[in-house]
Amino acid sequence: MNKELKQLGIDKKNEGAFTGTKWKKAGGEKIVSFSPVDGREIASVHAANRKTYDAVVEQAQAAFEEWRMWPAPRRGEVVRQVGEALRKNKAALGKLVSYEMGKSLQEGLGEVQEMIDIADFAVGLSRQLYGLTMHSERPQHRMYEQWHPLGVVGIISAFNFPVAVWSWNAFIAWVCGDTCVWKPSEKSSVSAIACMNIISDVFKANKVPEGVCGLVAGAREVGEWMSNDTRIPLVSATGSTRMGKAVGAAVGGRLGRSLLELGGNNAIIITEHADLDIAMRAAVFGAVGTCGQRCTTTRRLIIHEKVYDAFKKKLATAYKQLSIGNPLDEKNHVGPLIDQDAVQQYMDTLAAIKTQGGKAVVAGGVLEGKEYKNGCYVKPCIYEASNDMPIVQHETFAPILYIMKYNSIQEAIAMQNGVPQGLSSAIMTLNMREAETFLSHMGSDCGIANVNIGTSGAEIGGAFGGEKETGGGRESGSDSWKAYMRRQTNTVNWSDQLPLAQGIKFHI
Repeated sequence: MNKELKQLGIDKKNEGAFTGTKWKKAGGEKIVSFSPVDGREIASVHAANRKTYDAVVEQAQAAFEEWRMWPAPRRGEVVRQVGEALRKNKAALGKLVSYEMGKSLQEGLGEVQEMIDIADFAVGLSRQLYGLTMHSERPQHRMYEQWHPLGVVGIISAFNFPVAVWSWNAFIAWVCGDTCVWKPSEKSSVSAIACMNIISDVFKANKVPEGVCGLVAGAREVGEWMSNDTRIPLVSATGSTRMGKAVGAAVGGRLGRSLLELGGNNAIIITEHADLDIAMRAAVFGAVGTCGQRCTTTRRLIIHEKVYDAFKKKLATAYKQLSIGNPLDEKNHVGPLIDQDAVQQYMDTLAAIKTQGGKAVVAGGVLEGKEYKNGCYVKPCIYEASNDMPIVQHETFAPILYIMKYNSIQEAIAMQNGVPQGLSSAIMTLNMREAETFLSHMGSDCGIANVNIGTSGAEIGGAFGGEKETGGGRESGSDSWKAYMRRQTNTVNWSDQLPLAQGIKFHI
C-alpha cells in the first residue's frame, strides 16, 4: 500500500480538519486506522476539537455567500474536473478503500466508480435545476416556483462506504450551490483524507472559495456537534437506526432538516416461478458481498415451499465454494469484518439464533489460521428461522442469512414487510402477476423494490433510500437534489390593479 498512500498524499500522521485546499491543525485526539485485512496500521488522523470544528463551519458559511453566486453550470464544471481527478486516482483510491474497510478490491474500485458516475450525473444536473410555472386565479398575474441553495450541508458517513456516500451528497449539494462539511467514520478516516487531497488541486485551479468542501474527522461527539448546529440547515447521516434516531431528534429539535439513510433488513422472495440459477447468484452475492456489511445486504430469503428444499441444498453447496481471505486478492469472494467489535456482534447474534430456535444450514464461526490471525474473518452462514424471531427482526452487520418458507404471494409480501426496516427488497419470478403485485401498492413497502435482481447494487440514476426505520431519506439520482435546496413560490402582478385571492374585496 505504500505506493498508493504516497500517490494519495497520505502521511503516517495526518490532520483531520480541511477547508477545501488547506489542512488545519485539528487539535483533537489521535485516531489510528488499522486495516481489518491484516491488522496493520495504515496511518493516524488527529480528530477535530470543538474550536477547529467551529472554524471549519464558519469557513463553510463564509464560502456559501460567494459559492451560491457562481452560475450552476460553472459549479458543475468544477465537479466534472473532480470526476476526472478521481478517474486518474481510481486504482490507488479503490485499493485504499478495500484495504481500510475490508471489502473486495473489485468492490473498492466499484465504489470509486460510483463517485465518478455521480460526478457525471451532477454535471448534467447543473443545467437542469428546474422549477415550475402555474396559472394564477388572478388576471395578469404569473406564478412560478424556483429553488435556492440551503447553505451548509453536514454529511455524516459510515465505514462501509467510506467515500461513495459522501460524494452522493457533496457533488449534488455543490452544483445546487451549497457548501459541505463532512464527518467521515472514524473507522475509515484515511480514505476520506485521500479524497480531500484528490480534490484540492481541482479547487485551487478553479479558485473555488475556501470552505466549499470541509472535513472534520472524529468520533461520535463531532456528529453530535453537527446535529445540534443551527448553522447547518441540513444534516445527511448514514448509519445505524440507533444513530439516525439520535441525529433526527437533535436536528428536529432545532427545526432543521435531516436526510437519513439507516438500517436495512432486506429480503428476496423466491417464488415457485423463479429462475433458480439467477436467484442463487443474486442471493449469494447479496448476502456475502462486503462480508454482509452493506445496508442493502440480503438478510432474509423467503422461499416458496415447492422449491424450498431444492434451493436450500443449492445454497449450501454454493456457500461451500466461497473463498474467504485477503480482499486484495481477486480470487477471494469474502473479506473481513471491519473490527473486533463487529466480530463480537456477529458471535452474539449466532448465540441468539441458537437460543431462539434457529437451525443451522451452514454454521457460522470465526476463522482461524495464519491468514486470519487478526481475528476479523468470519464464516458466512445460513440459518433456518422464523420471520418473527427477535433476532431476525434486528439488523446484524455481518454475513448471516435467514431462510424461511411461504405458501402464497400475499404471505410472502407480508413477511417481507414484517420488519421495522424498509430499505431494499426483491422478488425472483417469471410470473408477471407476482412481479406486478410485488411492485404495486399492495406489495413491498421498501424504498427499493427489484424484480429478478438482488437487493444490493443500486445505480446512481435512481433515488436511493428507504422507509420506516430506514429513515425516509433519498440520495443520489432522480430528483433527490431537491433535498439540498429550498423551494420558493413566486407571484408577479403585472397588471395595474391589486386583485386579491379567493375574490376577497378590501377597500381603503
